Amino acid sequence: MAGLDELEKIELEAADFGSSHPLKKVPYGDIFEASRAGDVERLRYLLDSGVNVNARDRWDSVALYYACLAGHLDAARMLLESGAICAEHTFDGDRCHYAALSLKVRKLLKAYEARPPPLHPLQAALRDTFFACRANQAYLQEYLYPKASVNPHFPSKLSLEDPSSSGYVPPDIVFYVQGRPLEAHRLILAARSPFFKKKFALDWKNRNEVRLSSEKLSYSCLFSLILFFYSDRLEIAVDDMEGLVRICRVCKCQSLQSILEKEIVHQRYAEYKGLRDIDNSQKRFILQGVSLPEEDRLPATLSRVFQSSLWSSKGMTDSEDNFADVCIIVDQKVFRCHQVILASRSEYFKAGFSRMKDFLGGRNFLLDHNLPCLEEQGLSSETFQKVIEYMYTDTIRDVGLDEAEEMFDSASRYLLSPLKRAVADVVLPLLETVSTEDLCQWLLLSDMYGVSKVREYCLDAIASNFEALAETRQFQQLLLILPPPSGESTLRTSMPNAPGAEANTSQGNLLDDLREKWLEAEGAELDQRDESTLQFDKRLEMLMLVAKDAKSQSAYWM
Repeated sequence: MAGLDELEKIELEAADFGSSHPLKKVPYGDIFEASRAGDVERLRYLLDSGVNVNARDRWDSVALYYACLAGHLDAARMLLESGAICAEHTFDGDRCHYAALSLKVRKLLKAYEARPPPLHPLQAALRDTFFACRANQAYLQEYLYPKASVNPHFPSKLSLEDPSSSGYVPPDIVFYVQGRPLEAHRLILAARSPFFKKKFALDWKNRNEVRLSSEKLSYSCLFSLILFFYSDRLEIAVDDMEGLVRICRVCKCQSLQSILEKEIVHQRYAEYKGLRDIDNSQKRFILQGVSLPEEDRLPATLSRVFQSSLWSSKGMTDSEDNFADVCIIVDQKVFRCHQVILASRSEYFKAGFSRMKDFLGGRNFLLDHNLPCLEEQGLSSETFQKVIEYMYTDTIRDVGLDEAEEMFDSASRYLLSPLKRAVADVVLPLLETVSTEDLCQWLLLSDMYGVSKVREYCLDAIASNFEALAETRQFQQLLLILPPPSGESTLRTSMPNAPGAEANTSQGNLLDDLREKWLEAEGAELDQRDESTLQFDKRLEMLMLVAKDAKSQSAYWM
């Protein structure tokens, strides 16, 4: 096997990732067949459809193993970018490393093993909340990641000395294991484990501290499990896996327990070849939440919490059953929510909760006497329900074009940039039914709220239909609103951003960008661009004069 020095000499070039010639096309093949054949088109379709990238076949092999075995660099990279696990000292990672057909495949694996796939916004926000708890930070910095600033798992923006730093939400339960504290939030534990839910409802109902005295209970194992509850990502030393299985058995985490038991068998009997001299304490097992059944993953468990909260808000269930700890009143409707979710996802709510007093707001709403209350103005209850559903589940659905503006406005208000992108993904297919004239309003809207996907779509559509659109009233109104095009990028400005919108640092003046899109659509040659640009600017000047003249005729603009 090649040593590290030999791998360092290997250079991966763009040509290495060109579409390989598959052994055969597998238009109906599964993820394993597509990886083995190098059929990247089929592989992309399967991954986009939500297939588990770390699933095993009947021979206990993962898709990445087959891509490495056959030497398909492009297929291997696609799997890695989708979250395939490749770290050495894990069963699947080692198989991929040792089965790699070429040194370039091993170089690719090495490049990715230090970069775990990014967490989704929900998991990342809750992980940061867990890491921000003082006791948890102390354990991370002292034992797990003493060089936290260079560890990809550790959110470097958090500071042990600053509990008010970004991501911090005060814990409501502290466990003491072997004399060391571990801080958490009841809602997350109860949502992920029937054991914790029952304990918090009965034995631990009014307790803020719980001391666990079992000698067999390992602090590191419990810490890894609770971190998994928050982030849907498990990373644990091989030596601790059996201890974690015992905890899973008690906590009734059956799907995770089953995976761990199977992995223990792999770790025990796998031939590690070059790893025989490596102690088990140095080997790590990594598991992504997508390896669990969908109903056991974080978004699904919090979706059930959200639905329970809606029933509680209607007075059909007791708020204590779902650990609601705050009421939000919107448009005369009460929403019983959870501070840990709203504050983890939104700086707006985190700031609001930190200043919130324990007062009763609106007794006519029959609020729980033990829940503090906030009232939100300026949006509908239907929109707010969709916003908080996104906060709980990272999903958005049933957003029509007539609701999109209020959703963008709410995303800006609550500082939820990922929500804007999620709404844009829903809205984009619907824009295909919108007339070209109406796209002018959508262009203004997307620019104001910093929604780049919608902005780009509108610019492309308007540029492609520029001649037909230029004479319309909507486009002429647009010209009177926007700043004129500028020649220098340093002078470019765009529409003012809505509060909380992403800064338009990457977006130029709208008319400058429209000019660029028009040049692309016209296919102007490089040596003709100056002439074409001048032609476009003169056309805009003429249209502006026409628009100003038409504006004086008020009936035209009514």
